[in-house]
Amino acid sequence: MKKYISFFAMALALSFGFVSCDTETDEEPGGTLVEKMCGYWDVVYDAVDDAGNIVMEDPFGAGVCDLYTYNTNDESMTQMYIDDRGAFWAYKFLINIDYNARTFSAPETWYDEDESGHAVLTDGKILEGAAKNSHGMPNDSISFYISFDDDPYGERYGWTKFWVHGQRHTGFSAENE
Repeated sequence: MKKYISFFAMALALSFGFVSCDTETDEEPGGTLVEKMCGYWDVVYDAVDDAGNIVMEDPFGAGVCDLYTYNTNDESMTQMYIDDRGAFWAYKFLINIDYNARTFSAPETWYDEDESGHAVLTDGKILEGAAKNSHGMPNDSISFYISFDDDPYGERYGWTKFWVHGQRHTGFSAENE
């Protein structure tokens, strides 16, 4: 009897294994409507004057910072979020986009939920394949200017905004050193 119970249990276990491993599907995962502008970016912040001349490279010694761009909940084709997740100035706000031109900007807006201050973002662009990763392969680049009305150092050191520039995160550890 013990032999029959063991055989039945093994057959039952195997039948579950065959049924639960069905990986075939006709569904395409798809993406967001603005997926070519969305992503995880490795960027550097340089302090610049009104003309865009670099006044101070990496003024706070932050090095390479994380930056995220992502779609809105309603899948807007005209807006998306930009978010540094506290890596530089702790900002997260909606930006206006032109998806076909891969450009973006934001008029004066609160840069966080606590309404700590205002930010203005100008001349934002994403260039497909314009950067090179550490292996020499083409990678997307991002560039924009951002200013914060609560920046206590700009007037003292002669900058008016930050030039944020970098490339899409690749995951290669050599690029994050």
